[in-house]
Amino acid sequence: MAGSLEGQVALVTGASGGLGEHFARLLAREGAAVAVTARRLDRVQALAAELGGRALALQLDVADAAAIGPAMDEVERTLGPLSILVNNAGVGGEGLALEVSADDWDATFAVNVRGTFLAAREAARRMMASGVAERGDARIVNIASIASHTVLPGLAAYCASKAAVAMLTKSLAREWARRGIAVNALAPGYIETDINADCGPRRGGRGS
Repeated sequence: MAGSLEGQVALVTGASGGLGEHFARLLAREGAAVAVTARRLDRVQALAAELGGRALALQLDVADAAAIGPAMDEVERTLGPLSILVNNAGVGGEGLALEVSADDWDATFAVNVRGTFLAAREAARRMMASGVAERGDARIVNIASIASHTVLPGLAAYCASKAAVAMLTKSLAREWARRGIAVNALAPGYIETDINADCGPRRGGRGS
């Protein structure tokens, strides 16, 4: 019996572990061809090997704006027109407001907000051009966090960045709905992943 996503092509950013790996496995189980990307190529290569079938591993740092387009080119050359993007790549952004450096603040926003926006925009352009959006198959899912609307102590940069992701998602959803692209966000609570393994639930960990 075919899965519910048979014939779809999905791209998951930040798929080297945690939520990204979970989403990739779920998409593959439902029949989608899945491209898994992360800065750590060895991790996503191992995941793609496990997924088997139509799985592709690529190295991608979403903070590098120039790398996003070529990565999606490779996905479409290998797997076909992109129909699903899961914008999962994220960094922690720990630090009290009086102590966090400007560079660390910028680094958090470069991945969590700028990278999410650039990947979504690049995917949307392709979904429109290929006809995927017109036929109603285009989906973009941005991973926000409970920190989008709840203050987590000592995580001002992270909370601000995830709040930006939530509002960005609303803006893109409204702008692209008429173009046939559904844009949604998930706001998970505490889930232990690589970026928060040292925090623990008592500190107020976060889901992405």
